[in-house]
Order: sequence, then C-alpha cells, then structure tokens
Amino acid sequence: MISSSPPIRILVVDDSRTMRAMLSAAMSDDPAVTIVGEAADPFEARQMIKALNPDVLTLDIEMPGMNGLEFLEKLMRLRPMPVVMVSSLTQDRAAAAIAALELGAVDVVGKPQDARNAAFGRELLAKVKAAARAQMLASPLDGPVPARTRPPIGATPAKAAGIFHPDAVIGIAASTGGVDALLKLLPALPMPVPPIVIVQHMPAGFTGRFAERLNVNCPFRVREAEPGMVLEPNLAVLAPGGRHLRVEKRPSGRYVCRISDQDDLPFRPSADYLFHSLAIAAGAKGISVILTGLGDDGTEGMKAMREQGAATFAESEESAIIYGMPRAALMQGAARRAASIRSLHILIAEALKENAAA
Repeated sequence: MISSSPPIRILVVDDSRTMRAMLSAAMSDDPAVTIVGEAADPFEARQMIKALNPDVLTLDIEMPGMNGLEFLEKLMRLRPMPVVMVSSLTQDRAAAAIAALELGAVDVVGKPQDARNAAFGRELLAKVKAAARAQMLASPLDGPVPARTRPPIGATPAKAAGIFHPDAVIGIAASTGGVDALLKLLPALPMPVPPIVIVQHMPAGFTGRFAERLNVNCPFRVREAEPGMVLEPNLAVLAPGGRHLRVEKRPSGRYVCRISDQDDLPFRPSADYLFHSLAIAAGAKGISVILTGLGDDGTEGMKAMREQGAATFAESEESAIIYGMPRAALMQGAARRAASIRSLHILIAEALKENAAA
C-alpha cells in the first residue's frame, strides 16, 4: 500500500559541496523524503528556511561565518524545528554534538569516511524520519542544573539506611531526545543513590563526552563504563557507544560491568541486553526506566525485570521527544507506571524506599 503522507521535506546545510551532495544522495532514493534545498552556510540556510519551510534540517557543526551551534541556538529560540546534526567522529566534535543536543537538536549522526557507506545512509534516513516525528518542546532545557555536593563513591548503606537497599541498582534506557531527558532526570534523583547503569543510543566516540557532561551536572559521579568496573553507590555508568553493557553480581554481592561487542541485536548498545542482565543480577531490587526514543528497545528486558519483581517506569507522552520506546513499554505491560521527565524521580524515590523496607 502506498502511503498517503507527503514526503518529509529536508534542507541540507553544510559548507562542503561534496558533503552536501553525499548527504542528499544518501537520502534521495527514499520516496518518504525529498531534498528541498542545500545551503552552504547559516545565512543561506536562514533564507531557505523562510522560502522553503522544510520539515527537518541536517546541520553541520563547523561552518564559516557562524558555526552550527550559534545558528542552532538562534533557530531554536526564534523558529524551533527538528534538526539532525552531522558531525565528524572526533573528540572535539563530539563535545560540540553533545552541546547541540542540549540546545534542542533531535539527534546526531557521524560523518562517514566513505561516500558509498550504505550503513550511514540507513542511519541518516532513520534519524531524519524520527526527527520529523519529534515533539518540539518549548524549552529543551530550563537552564543548567547546578551540581550539588557529592558524597564519595561507595558511601554506603550505613549512611543510606532506609533510603535504598544494598542490592538496589537503577537501569535507565534512552534514545532520541535522551540527552535532554537524562540532563533533567539524573540531577533530580534523591541523594545518596544506588549504582546507576545507563544505555543511551549514541555513536561510538560520543558517549565519553556525554558522560563528562553528565558528571558536571549530577550530584554523583558519572563515567563511561569500562570492562570489570565495580558499581558503587553514588556512581552512574554509561554504556560505551557501539558496545553493549551488562551487569553481573559477584559472589561478594558487588555488581560489575561487562562489555560486549555482540552484533546480532538491532541496537548497540542495547537496552534489552542491559535490562535482561539486571533481571538476573538484581531481581526484585532492580529498578528500570525507559525514556524518550524511537522503537521498542528495552521493552523485552524490562518485562524480564518486572517478572522478577523489579519496579519499572516509563516517561509519559507529555514530555517525551519521541514517544516510541516508552509507549511500547507501557502498551506491552513492561512498565507499570509512567510520569513526565520532571516527576519520574519521585517514582524512583518511592521504589527505593519500598525496596529498602522489603
């Protein structure tokens, strides 16, 4: 059946003529999208946006005259619209890409080394289509969240008596829109916190920078996960981009990180992979949360956690940039309750207290 929906109108913005041609070619064969124009700089893009009224913008970070971040900040303030950032996979560009996501860009894709990279084309198309469905909220962030005083890693249960059980662990999954969601949720969590493990769908090379960004804003420490890393209270770890994270419980009772390159899963890192491991390692003392994102990654793993007695929550449609992953978790009975990103910390705090009392 042919869809009656009009094609998604895309404006490509990049100072490189070669890259503009590559991006347009990667998307042009799909009848669900149409390239309405190509701009070489933000000034040309501004005129084209007014004239062409595109549905989605692909935007380079480094451009002459006004860089992509400056243009994005002005765009989100004056004419909010879905934007997919296109960035080189370097440490400096990764930091800029994280900043772009904070400013309101829907997603980021790494520039390919090879113009014939079919995987890049599929990823770009998927992210552009997701961006077209994104809920553009009035304000991506209500200003920076000030870091609070941090207790030391490992400050335990003696100080946290009645707040969380020694075996408690929180698993969080997010995809498109997750940078904004995590920057709102994590700083609001009650202190001290049990170990936190996070899957955010993000290109390899970007998660280290994102962990650093979270570490600045959170009252606990945030690190990119490493093989064998021991999980402790007041420590959150982020799955490395392009690799899976699972949690195992040692005979001593401590949780440790395991990293895998298993490639037979649709996402890497995979929320299902993480949550299935938490179902085994933490049982009823686990808590899982699914935030904004396209698709249903995390639903099956969350089901396994709920079957073990874990508390399971999802972000509500009210605040989700993309209401795909949370909706799947609720519709399939994996998540037992939902709340907006500004209220989820309350549900988590209640679950921690219930765990501690059980």
